[in-house]
Amino acid sequence: MTPTEEGGPVSQVESPVRRAGGEPEGRRGGLLDARLLLLLVVVALGSRSLLAGVFDNPALQTWSTIFVSIAIQALPFLVLGVLVSGALAVLVPPGWLARALPRRDAVAVPAAGLAGAVLPGCECASVPVAGRLRAAGVRPAAALAFMLASPAINPVVLVATAVAFPGRPEVVAARFLASLLTSVVVGLVWSRLGRDEWIDRARTRLVKGDTRWQSFSGTVREDFLQAGGWLVVGAMAAATLQAFVPRPLLDAVAGNHLLAALCLGLLAVVLAICSEADAFVAASLRQFPLDTRLVFLVVGPAVDVKLIAMQVGVFGGRFAARFAPLTFVVAVACALLVGRWLL
Repeated sequence: MTPTEEGGPVSQVESPVRRAGGEPEGRRGGLLDARLLLLLVVVALGSRSLLAGVFDNPALQTWSTIFVSIAIQALPFLVLGVLVSGALAVLVPPGWLARALPRRDAVAVPAAGLAGAVLPGCECASVPVAGRLRAAGVRPAAALAFMLASPAINPVVLVATAVAFPGRPEVVAARFLASLLTSVVVGLVWSRLGRDEWIDRARTRLVKGDTRWQSFSGTVREDFLQAGGWLVVGAMAAATLQAFVPRPLLDAVAGNHLLAALCLGLLAVVLAICSEADAFVAASLRQFPLDTRLVFLVVGPAVDVKLIAMQVGVFGGRFAARFAPLTFVVAVACALLVGRWLL
């Protein structure tokens, strides 16, 4: 049995071999190629002036303006987020957090949630990190709380939210509190009701290289291509809502708080936008009340189609089938509760 860096066994961890900057075995194709989508946004940014005369339709011009503005605003924070996440994945060993956390769930879960602000990472990396923490001996509830908090309350996300909502510091505070509350509540509920047999495995995906620089650059490149592709999807969807969906329909949905909150929560699940960029999409949905847009910001980093797929791969299908609905319900409830109080 080969020891890990911390001296523990690795028999519980299965890490597919991946060359630095390359694709893991079995993932060379897919229905949604993030590289193609990222190429699309680069082309859009570079050729907007050339295409302006082609699309004379006012709705198409509005769509392209909204799409490009969201992408331009969000990309710098997306780049910064994946750089920080990649550095932490390479430099911070999971065993360090395992030793630092208390053993009692009642204390370890809030501590793990707060650690998400100190050890930030995008949601693309949070699931594998939680798998590594679980394999390193961290209690499941604490590992899951860290998985939910890390991509939601880290400084990069909070700064991006402040830029997307200028002059509204209460939105930043509400996002921090609602996301932290979601991670703690889900962790504590799982500590009481969750079962070890629901976690089929604790499998991780690592980008490996001969040096730390190769591991860092490979991780950053992989996370950026994945997250950038989903950012394009989100920007397209937001632009489509603004340009083509009839305004009376949007007003009717936005007028019902509960319906608006559920619709934006489900939209966050489907769009799967990286947490460093989702605030700019939420800021563009001006027809919706601010507290319902908070639901979009809290649900997105906690549960979406991308995260569910990754959770199935890391922890197993039985885990994801129970964890995703629990997280969605708690995230919507916490966002509405905090939004009613602060917004």
